[in-house]
Amino acid sequence: MGYSVSRKFHKEDEDVSEDLEKLQNLLLALGRRSSLRDPIASMCEQLQFTPPQVHAILWLGQDGPLTMGELARRLGVTEKTVTGVVDRLERQGHLLRERSATDRRVVHCHLTEEGQSTWGRLNRVVVHGMHQFLGILDAGDRKALFRILEKLLKRMGDPTTPAPPAPRERTG
Repeated sequence: MGYSVSRKFHKEDEDVSEDLEKLQNLLLALGRRSSLRDPIASMCEQLQFTPPQVHAILWLGQDGPLTMGELARRLGVTEKTVTGVVDRLERQGHLLRERSATDRRVVHCHLTEEGQSTWGRLNRVVVHGMHQFLGILDAGDRKALFRILEKLLKRMGDPTTPAPPAPRERTG
């Protein structure tokens, strides 16, 4: 999911500009590490899931039932796109859709028993990968990593909260 980071989050644009290339290179290098990527990729292949399907199951397993709109926001896709993801997972028996009793326009998605089982398998792979990743770092480095990630999350705001509408331009 993309975030727009406003100017207020950094004091000196020049310093940030100099660090952009370094951050990009480091993130790309991490993404190329098969030890981080392959366990999930092999699980996707084994289950014949696309990455959005895996992430949908992970979100639903972690957070419980979500509306189609909430799931779309978490996946960073449109509601039209999430419909295709949910259709396939429902056909495969991993989740069910149910209309809200109070608002028929709202559709909730929740994992079935099979979906819960799949989530458990996926979650074990994720936890194992994170364990290996964190095992590379000593306790001080882990603490620093968590502090920085928590600071980023706090400053970026809640990704599940819709952004406020852009101000309208006055005409005439």
